Amino acid sequence: MSWRHSLRRLVKPTLYGGAAVAAVGGAAFWIVYKPIDVPGSQGAAVPIPTDAEGNIIAPQFPLIKSREDAIADLRKSAGLIGEASETGIAQQASNSWSRLKKAVDSKPTADTDVENNKDLQVDQRAGEEYDLLVIGGGATGTGIALDAATRGLKVALVERDDFASGTSSKSTKLVHGGVRYLEKAVWNLDYNQYALVKEALRERKYFLDTAPHLSDWLPIMIPLQHWWQAPYFWAGTKFYDFLAGSEGIETSYFMTRSKALDAFPMLKKDNLIGALVYYDGAHNDSRMNINIATTAALYGATMVNYMEVTELKKNAEGKLCGAVCKDLVAERNGKPSAPVEIRAKGIINATGPFCDAVRKLDDQSVKEIVAPSSGVHVILPGYYSPQKMGLIDPSTSDGRVIFFLPWQGNTIAGTTDTPCEIKQDPQPGEDEINWILNEIKGYLAPDINVRRGDVLAAWSGVRPLVKDPNARNTESLVRNHLVSMSPSGLLTCAGGKWTTYRQMAEDAVDEAIKQFRLTTKAITERAHISGTEMIDDAAPLDGTCQTHQVRLAGAHGYSKTLFINLIQHFGIETEVAKHLAEAYGDRAWTVAALGAATEDRFPVRGKRISALYPYIDGEVRYAVRHELAQTAVDVLARRTRLAFLNSQAALEALPGVIDIMAEELKWDSKRKDLEFTRSVRFLASMGLPATMLDITRQEVESGQARFANETERRRYSRFDGPADTLETDSKYQDGHNPMIGRESTANR
Repeated sequence: MSWRHSLRRLVKPTLYGGAAVAAVGGAAFWIVYKPIDVPGSQGAAVPIPTDAEGNIIAPQFPLIKSREDAIADLRKSAGLIGEASETGIAQQASNSWSRLKKAVDSKPTADTDVENNKDLQVDQRAGEEYDLLVIGGGATGTGIALDAATRGLKVALVERDDFASGTSSKSTKLVHGGVRYLEKAVWNLDYNQYALVKEALRERKYFLDTAPHLSDWLPIMIPLQHWWQAPYFWAGTKFYDFLAGSEGIETSYFMTRSKALDAFPMLKKDNLIGALVYYDGAHNDSRMNINIATTAALYGATMVNYMEVTELKKNAEGKLCGAVCKDLVAERNGKPSAPVEIRAKGIINATGPFCDAVRKLDDQSVKEIVAPSSGVHVILPGYYSPQKMGLIDPSTSDGRVIFFLPWQGNTIAGTTDTPCEIKQDPQPGEDEINWILNEIKGYLAPDINVRRGDVLAAWSGVRPLVKDPNARNTESLVRNHLVSMSPSGLLTCAGGKWTTYRQMAEDAVDEAIKQFRLTTKAITERAHISGTEMIDDAAPLDGTCQTHQVRLAGAHGYSKTLFINLIQHFGIETEVAKHLAEAYGDRAWTVAALGAATEDRFPVRGKRISALYPYIDGEVRYAVRHELAQTAVDVLARRTRLAFLNSQAALEALPGVIDIMAEELKWDSKRKDLEFTRSVRFLASMGLPATMLDITRQEVESGQARFANETERRRYSRFDGPADTLETDSKYQDGHNPMIGRESTANR
């Protein structure tokens, strides 16, 4: 009996211990290898409609209001009704505003003469004032408009240029928490930096969930050149994963030297001991911005670009009650346009780097709060990086961080961080471009010749760091966003970064509701956002902020296999189909349908506007009809991304884009000439050689857009050899080519 008792005493703890080890091991296995819910991989929320035989029926989508109809709505808010001649609108607007202002400023009495106020009553019936007027059409402004509209508020947005024309189209294209901010938070014991990272990581997940067609996860490598870096960066990336929590997807991991070189063969082998890989998001920034704007319009917001605020209106108590705007499109068309007056209960300034200019429209004496910083990026050919792996250099020569990322088939490198002046289209400096190229040389293999001529495009974005006007120390910069209120009622939302645009918008609308005493309401009618059906979005629009669940236009019918349906239905190229699905989501059905027939066996539809990139003519038509594009730059830079990917290719595509837009918008020859001139000037800010500023359309169409001199050729040319045709390429008999002689430098 004793030996059996001893055996039981031995077996029982062994079994318990084994069970505990198995439980812990199983839990660890589950944590490491748990199923991953990757945004966009779940299939379309709205299935593709088919007929009884299973054939695809291309879905139809709701239209947003045209720019002309949106401007008419803006005018109605000031009391304008009916048809009015262009010459008479100005006087009518002035009289209407005076009557309305008098009514607002004065207190009604019982013996008010109703007959004398008949016109005022008619005007008030014509249009109700807006709850909110948002100034600025970048990520923050359009985010505010979407948030307010989905809370049942009546909102209008005006933008001086185009949506995403400033900083919002010139980002690093990352959706990230900020590993460098986390490092600063730890070493400096800075809670604000920590809170910024935590907030951004949460917003990163919302970002990818609501727009899976425009954003995706991207592994980013940190090369290790010293053994001590391995535990340091491992701890940092694991802490980054820990902070993300349920908002994260893939976890960071270590790569051996051989695995790192296999994944990123361009890396310099010397002193490389391995790499750490962590995950962040990447996105198509200006297309994301356009999608936010069009989604807000579908939810009822009045969205107008090229509408410049020239004056802020105040009532008798000195409180803001509206604005006066100027229509810049009419100005470009050479047509007279009366000022557009807008009434609103509250005004939000969301103009990014330009917020001080709007603040001074309210009060000339205010101190400036923006400390602008220049962030230069360069675009290099796609062969500089793997298609699905980015790289971060956390220790550049001067301590700045530089990213090296695949984007839209090319490679983006940046960014700098230099104090600058605020300009509409700042040009990147040669010193900054060369600094980025020199840093790249430091971690790429020495047999890769990093040349200035490989820079396909370069741009400078203005990072709007802000100083809190209410803080005691007004010199300290705020890395997160700032919401402040002026005595007259101008609410300013500034700072922050792309990843946190939604949280910025939520905070701004929360404050506006409180300060302007607005009443939200539930949206009980199902929104017609995607496809032919009225669908229930994931968000219960009950009057509270739901933008963390509101999917953007294009997301509902998007899936990772949508491009296959497009190829089979329209007969378009695979590269084009993938691009359309990832840039437009389910709206790709409409874009592809607008593509012209090629009259070839294959592809059947969709003529490229540039032979080098998958952008097609249907995108130009879609941009005009469905996305409020008003200029050629809108299409080349922000609806498509051609100007950001290759400034020379954008120049060559420019005449064709102008011709398509002229058909759509009824431009005359004078407007077409103006578009060409303005577009070339813009392309100079995207890396086009300055000597090409005077180039003519005829020279571009005839292929005569050449380098001005040998110095310029050496700087911008993508190949080292001569540009001439070699004698070996000639169809002429040896030595008889009239274009090339034996003494030509091309044959030496």
